[in-house]
Amino acid sequence: MNPDDAHNAAMNANAPLDDLLRHVCDSSRLTRSEAERLVEEVLAYFDEPVAAFVARRHKELKAAGWQNDAIYQRLLAELESRRFPAPGLSLRQVRRLIYG
Repeated sequence: MNPDDAHNAAMNANAPLDDLLRHVCDSSRLTRSEAERLVEEVLAYFDEPVAAFVARRHKELKAAGWQNDAIYQRLLAELESRRFPAPGLSLRQVRRLIYG
């Protein structure tokens, strides 16, 4: 692949996000590269699988002193309010994601 091909491939990879990146740059003081990093972080946040989200939040809430019964209810509410919501889970399914 010559350098022009590599450049064009990189440009095409960002094409679907160009409008979003332009909006972020126009509505903030971020440079294009800073906006790209921000958008990548946000997309990675929403790309977290349900099992990883449940395990991460359980660990965070346990560290904050929460009891499991309260954690389970909190996790169910958080899963429902996610921007890209996970499929509905029962309390049993939440426990199984945590403990296997």
